[in-house]
Amino acid sequence: MGLKDTLKARLAPAKGKVSDLAQRHEGRIQHGLEKAAKTVDEKTKGKYSKKIETGTGKAKKAVDRIAHKDDGSTPPAA
Repeated sequence: MGLKDTLKARLAPAKGKVSDLAQRHEGRIQHGLEKAAKTVDEKTKGKYSKKIETGTGKAKKAVDRIAHKDDGSTPPAA
């Protein structure tokens, strides 16, 4: 058994737990991302607004993928 297979086997239970938590708390996670983005944008006085917006969007999509991975459904369109 190679290193990659060993890691997959050991991380499989954690993957399920993370997906379950993301599903149950998806709204809270999304709200936290928005709040963090707003705070950072205010602290940088809008200098990096576009980059913050891009990063926040990517993070939200990642949360959607994680939250809806096991149930076979597709995440709602933003």
